[in-house]
Amino acid sequence: MLKSMRKNLKSLAPTLWFVIIAFIISIFAVWGGAGRLGESRGSNTIVTVGGEKISADVYVQNLRQRLENLQAEFKQLDANFIQQLNIPQQVLEYIIQQRVLLQTAKELGIRSSDEEIRQKIISYPVFQRDGKFIGFEEYRKVLTWNRISMAEFENSLVNEIIIEKLLQVFGAGIPVSQEELWDNYKKNNESAKMEYILVESAKMELASEPDAETLREYFNQHQDDYKISEAREADYVFINTDDLKKEFELTDSEIEDYYQDNLNQFTDPEQTKVSRIYLPFEEKEESLVRTEAQNVLDRINQGEDFGTLAQTFSKDEKAKDRGDWGLMEWRRLSQPEQETIGKLEQDEISELIELSEGISIIKITEKKPSVQKSLAEVKERISNILTDQKAREIADQRIAQLEKTAQKEKSLDVAAQKLGYRIKSTGLVKEGDPIEEIDPSGSISRSLFSLELKGLSSPIFTFKGTGLAELQRIEDSRPAAYEEVETEVMEAYELEKKEEIALEKATAFRADLQKTSMESLAEKQELEYKTSEEHKRGQYLGVIGENPEVDKLAFSLPLNELSKPIKYNNGYLLLRVQERKEVTPEDLEANRVEEKKNLLETKKNKFFQSYYLKLREARGVKPNYNLFLRINSELLARYER
Repeated sequence: MLKSMRKNLKSLAPTLWFVIIAFIISIFAVWGGAGRLGESRGSNTIVTVGGEKISADVYVQNLRQRLENLQAEFKQLDANFIQQLNIPQQVLEYIIQQRVLLQTAKELGIRSSDEEIRQKIISYPVFQRDGKFIGFEEYRKVLTWNRISMAEFENSLVNEIIIEKLLQVFGAGIPVSQEELWDNYKKNNESAKMEYILVESAKMELASEPDAETLREYFNQHQDDYKISEAREADYVFINTDDLKKEFELTDSEIEDYYQDNLNQFTDPEQTKVSRIYLPFEEKEESLVRTEAQNVLDRINQGEDFGTLAQTFSKDEKAKDRGDWGLMEWRRLSQPEQETIGKLEQDEISELIELSEGISIIKITEKKPSVQKSLAEVKERISNILTDQKAREIADQRIAQLEKTAQKEKSLDVAAQKLGYRIKSTGLVKEGDPIEEIDPSGSISRSLFSLELKGLSSPIFTFKGTGLAELQRIEDSRPAAYEEVETEVMEAYELEKKEEIALEKATAFRADLQKTSMESLAEKQELEYKTSEEHKRGQYLGVIGENPEVDKLAFSLPLNELSKPIKYNNGYLLLRVQERKEVTPEDLEANRVEEKKNLLETKKNKFFQSYYLKLREARGVKPNYNLFLRINSELLARYER
C-alpha cells in the first residue's frame, strides 16, 4: 500500500533532483581520490557536511531503500546494472544535498509550523479516502503497519517543508523578459523537417601513408599539443578477497541465521499486470466523452473483449498493444489510476476514472501475490554474500595490521617482509590508470596523487580487495618527445588529411545533388542518409549531436535549398530543409501564462543549480571515500549474478 510513500519518505521535491544529476558523473573527481578527503580510517562517518557528521548507517539505510525500490521495478537487478546507473553516488549526493540545504535554511531562520505539517499529512494521497483525510487514528495505523515511526515520518515532512520554503526564497525575484519568453517559445514549439547525408572522415582513404619526415614536421608544428602527464610509481601490497575465500567454510547455521534475519531480501514482490482504455477530452464536450466511456464500459461488462475495445477506442500509446501496460509501465499512470489499481483483484474492471484530461478504464489482467523464497532456493546466494563479507573483514584486519607495522617501521617493504606479504610495484601510472586484474577502476593509482614522496596511503578498497601503497617516485608533467607520441602524431595527421578529403568529396557531392535525390546519391556513394521529422532548436541530432550551425540553418535556410558542407565531429554533412513549422507572437499570447510559468521554473532551476554548487563548496563537504567503497562492495555483493 505504501510503496510509493516509502520511496518518497526521504525525498525532496522533484525540482531538486536535477542537482544530483550534475554530480553523478563528477563526484569522484570532486572527492579527489582514496583517503584524501575522508575521515579517520576507523570512523563510521560517511561524509562531513559543514562540520556535521553523517553516519554510514544513514547512507546504508538510504541505499538499501533505493535498491529495494529498484528491485521492485527491475526483476533482474544486478550489481553491474546498479553501478551503471551510479545509484550509490546518487544516494550519497542526495544526502549531502539535503544537509547542505537544511543547514542553509537554518541559518536563514526558515522553520516549519505545526499547521504546515498537519496540512502536509492530510494532503498525502495515501492518507485520503474518497477525497477526504482518513483521520489521525487511521494515519497512525497505516504508519505502524508499514513499520514507519511517526517521528521519522513527520521529521521528513518538516525537512520537506523547510526545503520547499528555501527554494521559494532562492527563486524570488527572478525575472522573465518578453525577449526570453519569445525565444524560449520558439525553441520549444518550432520545428524543421530535414534530410541530410554524412561524409565521414574515418571512411576516407589516403593515397599513401605519410613518411617519417612529414610526421616529424607535423609534430614540430603542433608540439604544444603533446605533453606527457605526471606519473607516479609506488610499492603496494594487495589482498585479494577471492584468495581469502579458500581459508574458511561457512556453516549451515550461519546461512540459516542470515536467511531468517533478512527475509525481506528473499521475497519476490507482488506482480500486477494492467490494461487500460483511455479517452481524452481533447476539444470535445466532456459530457460526450463520459457517455462514450460509459458505453465502452457497458460493452466490457456485457462480455466484449477488453483488448479489442482498447484497440478501437483507446487514445494512448498502448492502444496498439490492446491496452496492455504490462507489469511495470503502469507505474507511470496518474495517482488516481494507481490507487484504483491497488484496490482491484485479478480480472476485475474499474468504474470510470475521471482525470483532468480524460477518462480511463482499468482492468487487472494478472495479479500474483508476493512469494517468499525458500532457504534452499537462496542458499547459494546467501553463501556468496557471507563469504564475501567474511573475506573482506579478514582483508581489512590484515591490511590494518600491515599499516600499523609499516608506520612503526617507516617502511612498507620492511613491514611486508615481517608479516610475510609479497610487495609489488605499480610501475609508472597516471592518475586513474587501472592496475589490471586487481583494480580496473583506478582507485589505487588515484590514491597515489594525494601522497608525498615515501608517503603511506590509507587502506585502499577496490571491488577486488584491499591494498596499501607507499609512493616511491614522481615524474613531473613535461613536453613530449616525438618518439614518445609517434603513434598519436600519426593518428592526428591522418585524421586532418582525411577531413580535407571529406570536405572535397562533400563539395563534389553538393554539385551532384543538383541532378539527383539525396537518398539516391547516398545509396550510390555508400553514404549514410538520415532524416529528422521534427528537429527543434538545440536538439540532439542522431550521430551529429548538438550542432549550432545545423540549428541555425534548420530555421534560416530556404526550403529545399541545399546547404554548403557543414563540419561536425566525424566529418561533413549536407543538409536540406523540407518543411518548417513556425510560430507567431499571437500563438505565444494565447499560451503566455503557461509558457511564462514553465520558463520561470527552468530559470529558477538553473539559478538554484549554480547557487547550490557554491553552497556545497562553502560547506566543505568531506566524503570518506574508502568507507564509501567498502560499504558499496559489501552491499553490491548481494546483487552479484
